[in-house]
Amino acid sequence: MGLKDRIRKLTASIDEIDAVRLQDRFCNVACTAIGQASHREPIVVAGEVQRMRIVPRAGSPSLEVVVTDGSGEAVAVFTGRRGLGGVDHGRCVLLEGVAHEEKGRTVLLNPAYTLLP
Repeated sequence: MGLKDRIRKLTASIDEIDAVRLQDRFCNVACTAIGQASHREPIVVAGEVQRMRIVPRAGSPSLEVVVTDGSGEAVAVFTGRRGLGGVDHGRCVLLEGVAHEEKGRTVLLNPAYTLLP
């Protein structure tokens, strides 16, 4: 590690350090980076669960799970669900589905998910 790398590491913000950590964590997983994911096409993305909340959609509860991989955020919406077994904050998941843009966010509606170690 050179002097420039050490200075960059010491002056980086916590968000930058966290983004680099997540990018390193998911670089070996065969998936698309969330920041480069295309809309209206089947995609596979992986990330760490940052936020979870229950919101009403079309009159029924839906679970929104926000995942990030350091390059961007994706929102997985599970309609009619109040929880998912094994999915908690900080857990890594692999999501497979068709993404679309909604209010400036990348959204996957009822994606298939796989828990990662």
